[in-house]
Amino acid sequence: ERPYSCAECGKGYHGRARLTRHRRIHTAEKLFPCSDCDEIFTNSSRLLRHRLIHTDERPYCCPDCGKGFNSEWNLTVHRRTHTGLKPFACADCGRSFNNSSNFNRH
Repeated sequence: ERPYSCAECGKGYHGRARLTRHRRIHTAEKLFPCSDCDEIFTNSSRLLRHRLIHTDERPYCCPDCGKGFNSEWNLTVHRRTHTGLKPFACADCGRSFNNSSNFNRH
C-alpha cells in the first residue's frame, strides 16, 4: 500500500518524505537527470549513486563473502543472509523478512 500520492502524476509512496522529494520534479527546483535513463534526481549525490547501476562498478563489498554491490543498501540487505537478521515482521502471521520489499509484497 502506498498511501501518499502525487497530485500531479498519481505516483504513490509509502512515506510522506519520499512524496515531498518526488514533488520537486514537478517544480522549478534544480533537477539532476540521468543521461542513461529517464530517472530524475533532486540532488547530485543521488544521481551519482544511481549512475552506478549503469556501470559494472560494485564498490561495496561484503566482508563475509567478497560479493560486490553497486549500493550500500544492497550490501546491507545481502549481509542479512549471513547473519539471519529479518527485521521486518508481519503482525498478522508472525512471518519475518530480511528486506522491506519482500515484507510489503507479503
